[in-house]
Amino acid sequence: MKRRLGQTDIQIAPWVLGTNTAGWTADEKTSFATFDAFVDAGFSALDTADVYSRWVPGNDSESERIIGRWMKARGNRDKVHVFTKVGMDLGGEGQKGLSARWIEKAVEDSLTRLQTDYIDLYQPHEPDPETSPAETLEAFDRLVKAGKVRWIGCSNYNTAQLDRAIRTSKEKNLAQFQSVQNEFNLYTREKYDADLAELMQGNGVSLLPYFSLAAGFLTGKYRGEADLKKSSRGESIGRRYMNNKGHAILHAMDRAAEREGASLTEIALAWVVAQPGVVGALASASSPDQVEELANGVQLELSDTSLRELNAAGG
Repeated sequence: MKRRLGQTDIQIAPWVLGTNTAGWTADEKTSFATFDAFVDAGFSALDTADVYSRWVPGNDSESERIIGRWMKARGNRDKVHVFTKVGMDLGGEGQKGLSARWIEKAVEDSLTRLQTDYIDLYQPHEPDPETSPAETLEAFDRLVKAGKVRWIGCSNYNTAQLDRAIRTSKEKNLAQFQSVQNEFNLYTREKYDADLAELMQGNGVSLLPYFSLAAGFLTGKYRGEADLKKSSRGESIGRRYMNNKGHAILHAMDRAAEREGASLTEIALAWVVAQPGVVGALASASSPDQVEELANGVQLELSDTSLRELNAAGG
């Protein structure tokens, strides 16, 4: 079943494909095949950013470029929703933040890379303490009125930052954020706490949670020191999640997986999309083979018993 993004006319199935892997852990051919499988499974929203994946030597905003070439090759721009972001440091003089001048330049660059004349959802990647919310929102509003951006959302905003942005939009009659993209999963819940959830739901703002699988910890493949050594991310995962809370969550997930006849990945995603205000879980796939399991997860309805036990384990 599709869900509406905030107060927009965008209706999406409850999985937003993270594309930070495009041009990084997935080459262009694999990315094309993954995008095809994602759309064939009934989903439509792809999330990217101008900074993906510039951390790879030689890459220049490769994720947006690959998406653009894929949409052109498939002729399917009207069948997909493109979400992208602005604000992270791209490495050049003045190429970061949320000033009006940079937003106006960055959006044109993203449109060129994406080979499209509009972006469905444009989002500041993180707040910019050096630029007033009014300047940022006025710039976004001009883009909306020009038809270059349909709707705006934000990422990594806390309650106070979102409240100030909403108030500014209302006071100045500007385009308003329709979504918040924050880290949120069975382990990490404080970035979508009760105050933020109340503010968002009271203003018709949806949550697009990222790190739905907690960097892979919630897939269940990291159970001990030996597992951590199998991955380049093992050390950081161990420091963050290998503790009493993490083990309690995995045990609760094991019970839920047996009860529901599902994998731990599916349980983790099903829990996220069951939370109030969530429009869809944001999860990346590096290959077409991963699409089926992720699709199953966001469409799984957990029993009351499973939800209750999972809530208690990570609370």
